Amino acid sequence: MADGTGGASSNHDHAAPLPASRAAFTDAARADALQRVNRPRRPWAAWLEWAKTFQVAILLSLAVRAVVVEAFKIPSGSMERTLLVGDYLLVNKLAYGAELPFTHARLPKLAPVRRGDVIVFQFPQDPAKNFVKRVVGVAGDTVAMRDGSLVVNGRRPAEAYARQGAAAADAGAEQFGWQRGFLAAVPADGRYLPSRHTWGPLVVPAAHVFVLGDNRDNSLDSRYWGFVPDSLIRGRPLFVYFSYDADSTTTAPWLSRIRWARLGERIE
Repeated sequence: MADGTGGASSNHDHAAPLPASRAAFTDAARADALQRVNRPRRPWAAWLEWAKTFQVAILLSLAVRAVVVEAFKIPSGSMERTLLVGDYLLVNKLAYGAELPFTHARLPKLAPVRRGDVIVFQFPQDPAKNFVKRVVGVAGDTVAMRDGSLVVNGRRPAEAYARQGAAAADAGAEQFGWQRGFLAAVPADGRYLPSRHTWGPLVVPAAHVFVLGDNRDNSLDSRYWGFVPDSLIRGRPLFVYFSYDADSTTTAPWLSRIRWARLGERIE
């Protein structure tokens, strides 16, 4: 047993041999790793990597567009004052339950459709077209119009957003004929002569809504072609993300006639 002054050997006097695995790494493996790092990349490898990234980005974009949010352009003046021709909107597709791609299944609604909501929907007579209007009646409501004033469940709602000219008399048209099957009450004399400014009362059926354009004298809406099935509602507009004066005769109005004050405006 060694004492305090003896010749006990230090741990640093004789280094222990490296394990075979570490020795292998420090020799052949390290040289191979350095060779891989310094090896020039094939030109097509970078393009392949970029293509994979691009494909993933496209798929994510399509998924977001199909389920979460989608852009929509206002093509007509049917929603003036609320929306103008040349407005670009972002539409929340989750609000009323987005339809899953390649299926007829829908996600759960985040909120029910309410009176006063502005919605984007597929036109019932041509689902390839998208319309934007305001909901004025939901399932079970009784809706009517008297001399240009909307009546819902016997009351006249405040409609600060509505734009309407003088309620000039207009003759009933064949396109209003569909209303007869949804009348809450048939006139005593059996005569029903609806017009643009006077019609109803109509009962909104289950799983449907009744919509009008805010620009009442320039809107092709439920008065003419009927109710909107819930299944055709695509979403609720969130805000205007871009806007320009589409009616301008200026060259490239989308650059020179931008409505800066409307950018970011919420849709109410």
